Order: sequence, then structure tokens, then C-alpha cells
Amino acid sequence: MLTGILLLDKPLGLSSNGALQRVKRLLRAEKAGHVGSLDPLATGMLPICLGEATKIAGEILSGRKRYAFTIALGSRTATGDVEGGVVETQPVPAFDRSALDSVLAGFLGKQSQVPPMYSAIKRDGQPLYKLARAGVEVERAPRDIEIFELVPVDFDHSRIRLETSCSKGTYVRTLAEDIARALGTCGHVAELRRVNVEPFETEPMVTLDAVQACAEAGTLPTLLAADRGVPHLAEVRLGQAATARVMHGQPAAVPAETGQAGLAPGRVRLYDAQGEFFGLGESDGFGTVHPRRLFVAPAAVTPAG
Repeated sequence: MLTGILLLDKPLGLSSNGALQRVKRLLRAEKAGHVGSLDPLATGMLPICLGEATKIAGEILSGRKRYAFTIALGSRTATGDVEGGVVETQPVPAFDRSALDSVLAGFLGKQSQVPPMYSAIKRDGQPLYKLARAGVEVERAPRDIEIFELVPVDFDHSRIRLETSCSKGTYVRTLAEDIARALGTCGHVAELRRVNVEPFETEPMVTLDAVQACAEAGTLPTLLAADRGVPHLAEVRLGQAATARVMHGQPAAVPAETGQAGLAPGRVRLYDAQGEFFGLGESDGFGTVHPRRLFVAPAAVTPAG
């Protein structure tokens, strides 16, 4: 089974699922899943987990994201971006860099954000965007998010270009509307690009054209090993007997010679005696690991960094 992580540079105009299905078909992957959705108007990093790597997708999803985006000031749309019709217009008051910095500073840190109606969040099994298209609006529970960085790149009277580093669950469209509102006007997202996803901040992306070229040539595009997606988890290397126990769904003691008997509670990366990554476990904090998400086939494509 083809296993690894493809860092796709999703093109403009294609949905995340559309991009996933094209990659899956081109690479003839048995299993594949993308980590975090991007709207069709958004471009940039879309991690696609292939094969057994789909089992660590949830860990990647919890990481920070970095976006570059442009807010068009003076008009608000139904969708919060250029795909929706204009539903409100307002004059744009004059502001300078100092005023902009002051407004942006108010959005830093932990906060609650109400998800937009045009989102994939489900209510009674129905995605909110389907309700929105039918003209139905429902209450949405606020979600806890965190904005770590919000930096203006440039701006004029009609547009602001920004970069932000934020937690999972952050809707940039909502953030853009809120920033415009704090400036005394309204606005929507005109451009959006996901620059990177933690922990792949320095990794290059692969274009869909490059994936297609590789498929036509009978080669593979650059894939990362599955464990490259979980470097924040402690590594536990088990001997042959302990590996066999874990693979059969049983807990196993962490070998004393590894110096990890006092490993803190929480998720861990599991490796066999040959250094092969074979899934995720859970440390109980008392020298024992329990199986959680195990691979059924060797996972490494390239050595873990």
C-alpha cells in the first residue's frame, strides 16, 4: 500500500475533495485523506495522507496554520469571499498604519469565533453551507481559537494584505469581516493562500501538475514519511516481543534501557527494533504504552527527520 504524506499546493478553483480525488486517482492510492479543508478560492498547502498515513491525520490537523490573505474593504458578501454576492456596502474611513496596527493587536490571542454559515460544519447532519444556499440561517456556537500573529504586508484605502498564524478551527473569512468591522467598515476575503501547516513550515509543496507528470512517467512525487507529521510526539522504540504485544492490541512495557520508563502520559510514536514507525500509542505515565492507531504495513517512505 502506498503510504506517505503529499504536501499539495492546491490550485485555485478546485475544492479540497476534488484535489484529493485527483491525487488519489493519479497515484492509484488505496486510501487517502486531506488534512484541513481549503475553499475553492484558496490556494496553498493541503497535506494529503496516503495509505496508513491517514491514521495520523488527526494529529496534523491540530497544528497551527499560516495564511496570506487580502481583505477587500467597503463591501461584504454572502459567503465572506469573492464567490458570494454583495449584501452590504459601507464607506471606508481613512486610517493609517498606526490605526491598523492598533486594530490588529486587538485580534491577537485566545478568543471565541462564530463560524460562518458558509462552512462545512453540520447541523442535524446537514452542512451549514447547504442551509445557507437555501436562505436558512441558524445559530452557531462560538469556537475557541487563537491568533498567534497578524502582520500587515501592505494596504491602501481599498485593500489590506495580511499574514496570520492561527490555531485550527480559525475561519479567515470571519477574521477578515471582523477586522473590516473594527476599522469602521465592512469587507470580504479577496485572496487567500495557506502558506504552511505545522509541522511542515519549511517543506516544499508539490503542484497538481507535478503529480500528474510523475503519474505519466511512472514515478512518484516527493512523499514524506508518515512520522514526519508527528514530530511533537515522544518516540518509543520497542523490542520484538513488545512490538508483537502492541500489534496484537495489548499494552507493553517501555524497555528500561531506553531511559523512557518515566515517559509522561500522552500520545507517542511507536517504532520497532529496526526503527520502523508502526503507529501511535498512548503512554500511561507509568512505563507502559497502549496501542491506539497502528499501521498494518511498513510506513516509512523517507527517514523521519
